[in-house]
Amino acid sequence: MSLLGALKQHFGFDSFRPRQEEIVSHALAGRDVFGLLPTGGGKSLCFQLPAVMEDGLTIVVSPLIALMKDQVDALDVAGIPATFLNSTLGAEESKSRLRSLYAGGPKLLYMAPERLMLPGFLDRADSWKVRRIVVDEAHCISEWGHDFRPEYRQIGGLRERFPGIPIMALTATATERVREDIVAHLHLADPAIVIGSFNRENLTYRVIPKEKPYRQILDFLRARPGESGIIYCSSRKATEAVAEKLREDKIRARPYHAGLAAEERSANQEAFLRDEAQVICATIAFGMGINKPNVRFVIHHDLPKNPEGYYQETGRAGRDGLPAECLLLFSPGDVAKQINFIEEKTDPHERQLAGEQLRQMVHYAENSACRRRWLLDYFGERMEGENCQGCDNCLSPRETFDGTIQAQKFLSCVYRIRQKTGFGFGLNHVVEVLVGADSDAIRKWGHEQISTYGIGRDARRAEWQAYGRELIRLGLLEQQPGKFVTVDLSAQGQEALRSRRPITLTRPAPERAGKGSREPREGRRRAAGDVPCDEVLLERLKKLRRTLADERNVPAYIVFSDVTLRAIAARLPVTLEQFSGIPGVGERKLADFGEMFIEEVSRHVARTA
Repeated sequence: MSLLGALKQHFGFDSFRPRQEEIVSHALAGRDVFGLLPTGGGKSLCFQLPAVMEDGLTIVVSPLIALMKDQVDALDVAGIPATFLNSTLGAEESKSRLRSLYAGGPKLLYMAPERLMLPGFLDRADSWKVRRIVVDEAHCISEWGHDFRPEYRQIGGLRERFPGIPIMALTATATERVREDIVAHLHLADPAIVIGSFNRENLTYRVIPKEKPYRQILDFLRARPGESGIIYCSSRKATEAVAEKLREDKIRARPYHAGLAAEERSANQEAFLRDEAQVICATIAFGMGINKPNVRFVIHHDLPKNPEGYYQETGRAGRDGLPAECLLLFSPGDVAKQINFIEEKTDPHERQLAGEQLRQMVHYAENSACRRRWLLDYFGERMEGENCQGCDNCLSPRETFDGTIQAQKFLSCVYRIRQKTGFGFGLNHVVEVLVGADSDAIRKWGHEQISTYGIGRDARRAEWQAYGRELIRLGLLEQQPGKFVTVDLSAQGQEALRSRRPITLTRPAPERAGKGSREPREGRRRAAGDVPCDEVLLERLKKLRRTLADERNVPAYIVFSDVTLRAIAARLPVTLEQFSGIPGVGERKLADFGEMFIEEVSRHVARTA
C-alpha cells in the first residue's frame, strides 16, 4: 500500500503535514532519524504510520504517563493495536499486557525510561520482535534542554544493546547545540536529520505588564466564555491560589502540579481533557504532557526560565490548527526572583547558562519588534516579511521616542558608580541610585554621594529597569558574569556617553489586556483549519461526540477533533462515501461512527430545508 493510502486508511488524512512524509520515508528505509517538528506538527504520526506498515513492535520511550494513555486511547479508537507499561497499572494488568507482547499483538508499546532501563527488562524485549525504538521528547536527554530524569541519559545504551534496530528521536524544542547533544548521546548512526519550521502561524503572541495579575486573567477568561486553556504559574502555591479564586468567580478551574496526590492530579487532568474543567493551572517546571488539541489559550502568570520552555508551553495551544492565543504577564519583580534563584546555584557554568537563558527571556518580553520573528531567530529560523500579523507588536506597534536624556542619565550613573567604588553593580542597584532610594547597600558604598544620585526621580523604578534592559539589548551596556551579574559601559556606551549622540528608546508597554480585549485577533489572517461552518450543526455534532466519547471512556477529541467536526458541519456529508472524504475519518472511524454522524447531519439538513 502507498504511504498516502495507509495514511488515509488508518488516520483519515489525504495529505501529510510539513516534513512528516520525509521522516516516515526515512524510517521505512531503516535509517536512524532525528526529527524536529513544532508542537502540534504531528510528531506521533511519524512513528505510528511506519509501525502499522511494518511487521514487529515499535517501542516508544515517553516521559509522560498521561500522554501514553492518551495516545494509546487514540490508537485504539483508530483500530491500531497499542499498549503501555507504567506505574499506574496493577500487577495483574501488567502481566496481561506482557503476555500480549509475547503473543505479538500490539504494534506499539509506550514506556517511561525508568521502566525500560530496569535490570532484565531489555532481555524480555528480545522476544518481542522489536522493529524500531522511538525516543519522544528527546530534548530531555540534553543537559541543556528542559529538566530531565537520569534514565534519559542511559537510553544511549540502547544502541549497544540493539545494534541493528533503527532509532528515531523526536522533539518540538531544541536549539542547535541541544540537537547535537541528542544525536551524540543516542549514538545515532548517519541519521536523517529533518528540521521542521518553528513557526506556529495560528498562535498569537502577546505580552502585557503584570499589574493586577488575577484581575487581568479573569478579564481575559470572561471575554472567552467556555474556551479551554492553560495558566502556567511558577509555584505550586500559585497554581492552587489562582484555581481557587477562579472557581469562586464561577470559572471551572483545577490545579495541576507534582505536589498533589497522584489520584487528584490524574482526576484534574482527566477533567480538563474531557472539557469538564475549562482551565488547568499548572506549574511551569512540572509541565502538562497532554495532547488536548482544542486548547484555545495559554497564559503565563509568571516569567518562564528560558525561551525553550516558553515555546514548548505556548505550543500546547492550538494543536488542532485553529486560532489560539498566548499571553505572558511580565513583571520586573519576576525577573528579580529568577535572578535570586540563579545566584543560589553552586555550579558556575550552570549559573552562567541559566542567567543567559533568563536574559534571553527578558529580551523577548521587552522586545518592541515582532515577537514571532524573535522566537524564530532564537531557534535559528528566518522569517519572511516584516509583519507577522500575529503578535501584539505587529498588530499594535509600540511607540518609540527620543530617549537620549534617559540613556545619558543611566549610562552616567553606571559610570559614576564604577568611578566611586572601582567595580560594577547590578541593574537594580543602578536603578535604586537613579531614583534616590535610601537603602543599606547605597549607604554602605557611599552611592548617595555621587552626582547621579536621585537624577531619575521623574520616572518609576519599572521604567528605569526597562530602559536599562533596552540599553543592554542595544549594546550600550554589557553584563558581566559572576556570582552576581553586574552592568558596565560597553565601548559603544562609552562613545555614546562622550558624544551625546541621539538614542531612540521604546516606551514601556501599556497594560493592554483591557477588560479582556480580544485585540490581537482582529485583522489576523485566517489560521490553518479555521473552517467556516454551520455553527448550530457544530454544537449538535459536539453533543454526539461527547456521548460517544463517554461510552468509550475517552476524551471527546479522541473520537473526532474540532477540525473534523467543523469540516462535517461545512460539507454536510449525507452518505458514507461523502463522510469518508472528511479529514480525520479513517477506515475504523468510518465504520464505527459514520452512520451516526450522517444521521445527525441529515436531520439538521431536513430541519433547515
